[in-house]
Amino acid sequence: MTTPDPDSNGRWTFLTNHARVLLELSRKPDARLRDVAVHAGITERATQGIVADLVAGGYLSKVRIGRRNQYTINPTGHFRHPAEAQHFVGDLLNVFAHDPESTE
Repeated sequence: MTTPDPDSNGRWTFLTNHARVLLELSRKPDARLRDVAVHAGITERATQGIVADLVAGGYLSKVRIGRRNQYTINPTGHFRHPAEAQHFVGDLLNVFAHDPESTE
């Protein structure tokens, strides 16, 4: 099975940048935002804004440990759109929690 080319049918994707940032921080809670931005395919400034949105919305909290931030996700936060409001953010994280490149 081949991986679809995201540019082959336009520039849209199923997940928002907010979801991508949240997923990346779930995988690596002490990641630098610069690295999160690279993995999400967005700018560092956009990543900072998204993290601020997620903190303000109660989906994410951060604690400074030394020179780094440690991020904690609230898995019981509900999706914001009324069509998905009955689902928890933790449900999304569980779907994407495994690393497809991992041998485990």
